[in-house]
Amino acid sequence: MKKKLLSMALAAVMVLGLCACGGETTDETSTEGTETTSSAQGAAFKIGGTGPLTGTAAIYGIAAKNGAQIAVDEINALGGDIQFELRYEDDVHDAEKAVNAYNTLKDWGMQLSLGSVTSKPAEATSVENNADRIFALTPSASSQATIDGKDNVFQMCFMDPNQGAASAQYIAEQSLGTKIAIIWKNDDVYSKGIHDTFVDEAGTRGLEIVSDTTFADGNDTDFSVQLADAQSKGADLVFLPMYYQPASLILSQAKGMGYAPKWFGVDGMDGILTMEGFDATLAEGVMLLTPFNADAEDEKTQAFVAKYEEQFGETPNQFAADAYDCVYAYYQALTNAQATPDMDAATLCDLMIQQFTSMTFDGLTGTGMTWDATGAVSKSPKGMVIQNGAYVGLD
Repeated sequence: MKKKLLSMALAAVMVLGLCACGGETTDETSTEGTETTSSAQGAAFKIGGTGPLTGTAAIYGIAAKNGAQIAVDEINALGGDIQFELRYEDDVHDAEKAVNAYNTLKDWGMQLSLGSVTSKPAEATSVENNADRIFALTPSASSQATIDGKDNVFQMCFMDPNQGAASAQYIAEQSLGTKIAIIWKNDDVYSKGIHDTFVDEAGTRGLEIVSDTTFADGNDTDFSVQLADAQSKGADLVFLPMYYQPASLILSQAKGMGYAPKWFGVDGMDGILTMEGFDATLAEGVMLLTPFNADAEDEKTQAFVAKYEEQFGETPNQFAADAYDCVYAYYQALTNAQATPDMDAATLCDLMIQQFTSMTFDGLTGTGMTWDATGAVSKSPKGMVIQNGAYVGLD
């Protein structure tokens, strides 16, 4: 995709901004109640978001919070007219708690939203965003229902249907497997959305799905039945449209039963290498599509990764990079619109809709990014494989 140049002044600011960064620690350490991060001096735009800062999905929420904070700190350090105050609230990956967290942010005076980090909470909070006319740009809530029918809710991440179809297309074009098995989570909108479009696209691409098994909360620790079905039917590639926790168990149990197919995952598996207690060697050779590669050699990525590692002691995942991009996309849109922090949320909402449906954005997770009126982003995924405990480009 071609880059669309901004004004010289804005380009200079973005270059400076992308050369510094910031963050936090592990996925189980967070204070109770609200999470308020450092604010800018003087008048500032108030940005709020909800995410799992505690609990089993905390690796995603903390990464997004950290990535967003790095961008805020960089922009505020520039001392320009656009300054931000960032606040995240813990939703524990629960829809009801997410709405409560959203209301806390609304009472705080949130003018712009980062939505929710994960899809189920985002589907609930996006309804509130739409009703309240507070523009939302979620870094990682990828379900189609998050944006459907809401003209002011946008995504930085791939939408689930796009990711499922892109995965099937990539597997077919690269001839990665002849007999495909799928293991997916039937009570998770993220997993189901990817599964359904993968199956449709696989049929179009001539991929043979020999095993299609599922699980749900409460039976997500023993995958012997699903793995035995895939193995007995000769599946040479297993597609895992899920988050990293169940995927880690599947990889471990497959090794225990001597089953070694190719593994192909999705962006929700990003973070498996830093999962506490997980033997990273089990993920060796796992392939996935993701918009971000922490090992990329471009200057922007290297600067971001270096700052993140310095502040948080670990390599940033895609969720951190997407949230970082969200803040910089807001920065570009607000600059273009000549917005001021004294504007109310509804006024800013109208300006952001105009900007995001017309501008092109270059970030860590893609260049030449655009959004259509539905709020879906257009950017290209990258094929990655885990080698020697790190992500390496497949292309």
